[in-house]
This record gives sequence, C-alpha cells and structure tokens, in this order.
Amino acid sequence: MISAKQVKKVRTMTSAAAVTLLAVFVVSVATGLASLTPEQLFRTIIGQGTARENLILFDFRLPRMIVSILAGMGLAISGAILQSVTKNPLSDPGILGITSGSSLMVVLYMMFFSSETSHFLYVLPLFALAGGLATGTVIYVMSYRKGEGVEPTRLVLVGVGLAAALYGATLTLSTRMEREDYSFVANWLAGRIWGDDWTFVLSLLPWILFLIPVTIMKSNVLNTLNVHENVSIGVGVNVGKERILLIVIAIALASASVAVSGGIAFIGLLAPHIARTLVGPRHQSLLPLAALTGAILLLGADTIGRVMLDPSGIPAGIIVSILGAPYFMYLLTKR
Repeated sequence: MISAKQVKKVRTMTSAAAVTLLAVFVVSVATGLASLTPEQLFRTIIGQGTARENLILFDFRLPRMIVSILAGMGLAISGAILQSVTKNPLSDPGILGITSGSSLMVVLYMMFFSSETSHFLYVLPLFALAGGLATGTVIYVMSYRKGEGVEPTRLVLVGVGLAAALYGATLTLSTRMEREDYSFVANWLAGRIWGDDWTFVLSLLPWILFLIPVTIMKSNVLNTLNVHENVSIGVGVNVGKERILLIVIAIALASASVAVSGGIAFIGLLAPHIARTLVGPRHQSLLPLAALTGAILLLGADTIGRVMLDPSGIPAGIIVSILGAPYFMYLLTKR
C-alpha cells in the first residue's frame, strides 16, 4: 500500500515534469530563425494569429515538436520495460541493438521501395518493427543459457556487439544508395528529427496512444517481474507469456519511434533512471513520469541542436549521446 506522503510526492513530481515539458515547448517555439513569442504563441493557438504566425507554428514547428514528444515518450517507456523485464539497469533499445536492427530495415526499405509513395510513412514503422523484433530475438537467443536464463551482463554485451555489426552493415548498404537517399540515411543514423509534417505525427500517434496505456495497465506485472520471477509465479503471473508480450511492446515502441524520428539512443536509458530516482520503482508512478521525462529530453535536445547551428542544426541524437554516454559508463563501472 502506497503512503499518502508518497502519493503527494508522485503527484508533485509528475506535475513538475508536465510544467517543465510545457516550458520546453514554449522555448522551442520561441527560438530559431523563425520564432514566436509566448504572446504570439497563445494568440495563434486560440485562432487569432497572423498568416505568418500560423505558418510558423502549424506548418514548421508543431509537427516536428510533437514527433519529438511522442518519440521521446515511446523510447522512454521502451527502456523502462526492458530494464524491468531483464532486471538490468543498463537496458535500452539503442544500447541493446534494437534501434540498429530497425535502422537496417529502414535502409533496406529505402533501397528497394520508393519513398515517394503515399503509404511510405505508414509502412516504414512496420519494417522498422520487423528489424527490431528480429534483432531482439537474436539477442535473447544468444544471451540465453539453459538452467541460467538470460544473464543481464551477457545480454548487454551481446546487444552492444550486435548493434556494432548491424550499424556497420547499415553504413555499408547506405554507400550503395543515391546521393539524396544516402544523405537522408546519414542524418537519420545521427538522430536528426526528420518528421516535420503532420503525416509523420499521424503515422506515430496510433502506436503511442495504444501501446503506452497497455504498458501502464501492465504495471503490476512489471512490478513483480522487477522483483523476482518466483514472486510473479506466486501471484499467478504467466511469466513466460507476459515477458514476451512486454518485450514485443518495448520493441514496437522503440521501432515506431525511431522510424520517424531517427536513430536516437540513450533516451530509454536516461528517462527511466531519472524517474526511478524521483518516485521510486513502482511502475504506476514510474511509467508516466518516465514518459514525460523522455519527451522533455528529446524535445530539449532537438531545440538545443537546432539553436546551436541554425538552420541545419546538430542532430538531437548527438546532443542526447553527449549526456547519455557518460551516464552509461558510470552505470557500467558501478555494476
């Protein structure tokens, strides 16, 4: 039973994260070559903006910002699931190679199919999902030992090695592409948010709206899996079935997110750790805060990268990696 003090703390932290996300949103709109002041933003939102203000907000900024928010949430929840299911604080869809598997399938799709077709953005997440699932299966099989199960350190080492191999294969294949497609893939792998119109938002939104609530509904299962397998069995949880289902959800969230946002790493590592530090390991509290934290990190990284080198910008994935790589090394040495 959660105490009243803990409930108050969770509400405070979640509210603070929501306010922070709103503040980052306002700053993102207000910065760059084409920007809006908070007053102009409010006026435009309520339908009283000028043609220029409407163009900046609804055509240039808002779609990309919403993609950043949704992708940040998806990657954060994916990381939280993987950390709990594997009982490994180092788990992250990027570190484990799932993002690299999705990247390879995206490149293969672009090599054999036209990106100009109307269904391109809706099929692309499915290809990314196939790559992520295949990679996750290989990692699980290579990490599993009969009588021992999946050992956390072995899982990370296999994932890192496979990620490097897949990344190399992706780069090799991309060199055979046309110059325009190669430029796109290079930016995608660097983690540049490339979804900049409403079609990208619509292609990602169903995955986030369906899978995140399903994950929150599975909070009690994640709580028991995070403690010990025997506890899960004792309370009637079908461990094998639930673990596979949750891993598939984690891969689906990560694959759909990176398909339209680029090869972003470390969001799934940082956001759950920050949330866990603030509200504890109980997933009913951790998951919503992790989702908000992931959105803040990715939207903030994209804003910083865009402002530092406008108009081309620095990819958000590079900004996140500057923060995430040292933290990953810290966790690795601590374990």
